[in-house]
Amino acid sequence: MSTITEQRPLELIHPPPSAESRQVFPTQMLGVGIFILTEVMFFAGLISAFLVTRAGAPGGIWPPPGQPLLPVTQTLFNTLALLLSGVALWYAGRRMADDPAGARRPFQVAVVLGLLFVSLQGMEWFNLLSQGLTLTSSTYGSFFYLIVGMHGLHVIGGTVALLYVYSLLHTRQLSKHGMSAMQMFWYFVVGLWPVLYLTVYF
Repeated sequence: MSTITEQRPLELIHPPPSAESRQVFPTQMLGVGIFILTEVMFFAGLISAFLVTRAGAPGGIWPPPGQPLLPVTQTLFNTLALLLSGVALWYAGRRMADDPAGARRPFQVAVVLGLLFVSLQGMEWFNLLSQGLTLTSSTYGSFFYLIVGMHGLHVIGGTVALLYVYSLLHTRQLSKHGMSAMQMFWYFVVGLWPVLYLTVYF
């Protein structure tokens, strides 16, 4: 005897996922996340090279004789400005969910504080250059300008991105994922700086 097996349509056995059941990680956040991972490895390499060089300084003297000391107290103020910009952007993200217009003011504060950090760091560099600390004056100067300078480039790029995202917020074209991607990058820039500050300046 042969049995006849009823064949049901494949879509009844495995129904296609509905739009609500699909959970795709936003491409904007994924791209920023991958970029941040590569930057973490890049800065980890710079910090490792710096620590090895400092540990092997002749006589354990660091910074080398004749080189100016870094302005620890002045840079602490710069650090606080950058940290507050991260807090302001976090608050802007919270306000955006309920009141996009209400997110503009804290977003503006985040941009202004980011610009303030860049300006103060620029003044610090000018003073250090006038005191003789240059890229070629010593390995101390080389590492300082390389590590701090690379972070400065990230802050400048992040500030430009903040201005662009703010323009989208102002015209009500900013998506939730776009805001989250911007926050991810800025939090990385803000969170990285205290690590560099404690490593290079002390």
